[in-house]
Amino acid sequence: MTTYCKAASLFSKALAIIYLAAFVSFAVQARGLIGRQGILPVNDFLNGVWGHLSQDSFWRVPTVFWWLRSDLAVVSVCGCCAVIAVAAALVRPNSMLQRTLLGLLFAGYLSIVSAGQIFMGYQWDYLLLEAGFLAIFLTPDPTRIWLFQWLLFRLMFESGAVKMQSEDETWRNLTAMRYHYYTQPLPTPLAWFFAQAPLAFQKLSTLLVLCTELILPFGFFGPRWVKLACAVATAALQLLILITGNYTFFNFLTIALCLLLVDDRFLGVSSPTTGAPRANRFVTAALFLFIMTLSCAGLAAMFHTPFASPFTKLQQRIAPFGIVNEYGLFANMTTSRLEITVEGSDDGQNWKPYVFRFKPDDPTRVPRWAAPYQPRLDWQMWFAALGSYQENPWFQHFVVRLLEGSPPVLALLENNPFHGHPPRFIRATVADFHFTDWATLRSTGDWWKREDKGSYFPVVSLR
Repeated sequence: MTTYCKAASLFSKALAIIYLAAFVSFAVQARGLIGRQGILPVNDFLNGVWGHLSQDSFWRVPTVFWWLRSDLAVVSVCGCCAVIAVAAALVRPNSMLQRTLLGLLFAGYLSIVSAGQIFMGYQWDYLLLEAGFLAIFLTPDPTRIWLFQWLLFRLMFESGAVKMQSEDETWRNLTAMRYHYYTQPLPTPLAWFFAQAPLAFQKLSTLLVLCTELILPFGFFGPRWVKLACAVATAALQLLILITGNYTFFNFLTIALCLLLVDDRFLGVSSPTTGAPRANRFVTAALFLFIMTLSCAGLAAMFHTPFASPFTKLQQRIAPFGIVNEYGLFANMTTSRLEITVEGSDDGQNWKPYVFRFKPDDPTRVPRWAAPYQPRLDWQMWFAALGSYQENPWFQHFVVRLLEGSPPVLALLENNPFHGHPPRFIRATVADFHFTDWATLRSTGDWWKREDKGSYFPVVSLR
């Protein structure tokens, strides 16, 4: 019988470490993002939710910050959960104690995701919640291990399916990777080098991505060696994504899920005949039925089949908890990159730019490494550039905080060009950014080519 005792132990430890990175990452940004002087204060958000939903608010926005709303409370919850994550990584794997600690981590991260608003709405946040929920029940039981394999299948297959359903030309003509390296939110230095590859390489890469997402996931349920080969191929794709783009803990978590396709025999360990945690069959059956019903309904909805309809209301009620989610990254490939530059001025004539820590700004600056840390303001600036400031109300709040000189918000940036006082005026311009080529890099030292496109946000002042 194929067993996964070692893989289950490794995954539970890896998950605890990923939780640690996620909590620490948000803790150092929390005051600037959702604190009282932050861009979107959690207190204002929860008051607004209560005004609209009343008693249903607790279910629709499940978070401990209904009762703990101070900046200190937000940071303290992150800090406590970071300590719990360390403990979860050190205790006996898959023990009741570890699963209890993982349950606390799930509750803590759910609270942050619910209160974090637009800054915590990424697919990897919900992937961590779903994997974290399943981990509360993790034992080497074959059915429970299979649920993790099913999660990995849905993550990969749905990511490929949305690309085909979008009818995006770049995926259909295999040119998507030609644009991906420089248009993705936060490329790494290696992304520049991959972008220099010839078109034939980019087309082959695009084809391999589609095959890995649409075909290989079915191998997760095949014979042992097929399963292992598909796990290696999937992990290899994640490594390539990891070295060319800063996707916080997403790639690490996906690789960790691949571990649960690797059996004990392959890892060179013998399956324990005694001492292994025994799974409660009733809990296993209930968990399996619950997860499969909602996840199959989600897949059915993706392909517009009638099976999904009876479960729509249940899905809507469960959705705020992130237990079963839908996935699909880069359904439509962006083919140009616009970057917003925010500038301040004391007189309306001389403008000084605010420099962000990771997003492209200065053409001479090398793209930076960030993962597993996620600079969430930098990420939102990428999304804001895809639309107008009217479509991104949070951006207007950001501008107001700069005009007020909010210390927590300024701490999210690399520099504050106005020391001792906030600027009198703020504006934002937009420019097209594109990777340079080898000749330009050698002659000028520029990694990016910048072409100004005009105004993004008009000149404003508090007075």
